Order: sequence, then C-alpha cells, then structure tokens
Amino acid sequence: MTQAAQPTGSPQGRADHSTASQPPSGGDWVSGGVMFAAVLMLCSGVLAVLQGIAAVAEDDVYARIGTYVYELNLTGWGVVHIVIGALAVITGIGLFQQQTWARYAGIFLASLSLVAQFLFLPYAPVWAVIMMAIDVFVIWALASWQEAAI
Repeated sequence: MTQAAQPTGSPQGRADHSTASQPPSGGDWVSGGVMFAAVLMLCSGVLAVLQGIAAVAEDDVYARIGTYVYELNLTGWGVVHIVIGALAVITGIGLFQQQTWARYAGIFLASLSLVAQFLFLPYAPVWAVIMMAIDVFVIWALASWQEAAI
C-alpha cells in the first residue's frame, strides 16, 4: 500500500495566523523574563522612592560615612533616588502595556540605577548590591526581548 503525500502549509487563499500568537523570539522564558522585569521595575521603583524619602527625611536610617570620593549629602541622594524610582514605576507600567518606548527607557533607567546604586554603596552596601543584581537582570531581560515580526 502506498500513502498519499499530505499537503503542507496553509490552504490556498487563507492566511497562516499561527505565528501571530507566538512569543517574542527567544521563547517563552524570554517573554516571561520581560514580564518579570516589569514587576521588578515597579517594585524597585517604589522601593527607590521610599529609599529616597528616607534619605531626604534624614531619619538616621543611613549611617554617616567619612570621606568618600563620590560624596553627596543624603538629601541629594534622596532626590536622585526619588526621581529614578518614579521614572522606573512609570516605565514598569509601560512594560506591562508592552510599549516599545518602555523597553528602551527601562534599559536606560536600569543602567542609571545600576550606577546610582554603585555610588550609594557606602550608605547601604548589602541593599545596593541586591539592587545592582536586579538592575543587571532587568537590563538583560529587556535587551534580549525581540518583538515578533509581523
């Protein structure tokens, strides 16, 4: 017995829409990483705002340090963290809405946060290292996500 060859592809006259619902190039784990990066951007933004408020209020949350090359008073650091945090929250919301601008803004803000946390190391070393690791993950997740071709 012989078997007839089965047709491949979509029937003529019909568009193949199976790729429209495919995840971004790189698979499910990359698109899941982008959503996790959005959650991290929201959470780290809120925490940065709270960190900035604590620094501005000078509530003795942060230890006073001696001389430091990148020394800036706590009020200055507080303002920096409040601004970066507020922008990170807005960007995280944009990432949930899958806005392209949010992807690029997220990479920029995570990079800026990474530098700010490095400069904030003497004030809260463990917290700064944790936030730096989160920033590196966010940069990776947003940089590796590729929008699906239409």
